[in-house]
Amino acid sequence: MAICEHLSKADDPAAKTPEGCEECLASGGRWVHLRRCLECGHIGCCDSSPSKHATGHFHETGHPVMQSFEPGESWRWCFVDSQMG
Repeated sequence: MAICEHLSKADDPAAKTPEGCEECLASGGRWVHLRRCLECGHIGCCDSSPSKHATGHFHETGHPVMQSFEPGESWRWCFVDSQMG
């Protein structure tokens, strides 16, 4: 299977809030795992977290690719094509 166009063109922006999920930090929420948007650097919480801010960020912005922001993990996910890279 070929890698999708979104994954092949993904950027590598600096994390906006490397200390945690941007929305959870602002609201006092909690997260399980973190994800970084590869278009703008937004840090959001994963779908196992109560607020699912990484997926919410995709729905609000249309930014297609996020990457795990967990130590030792480098996988990426394209929301548009439901493909891992």
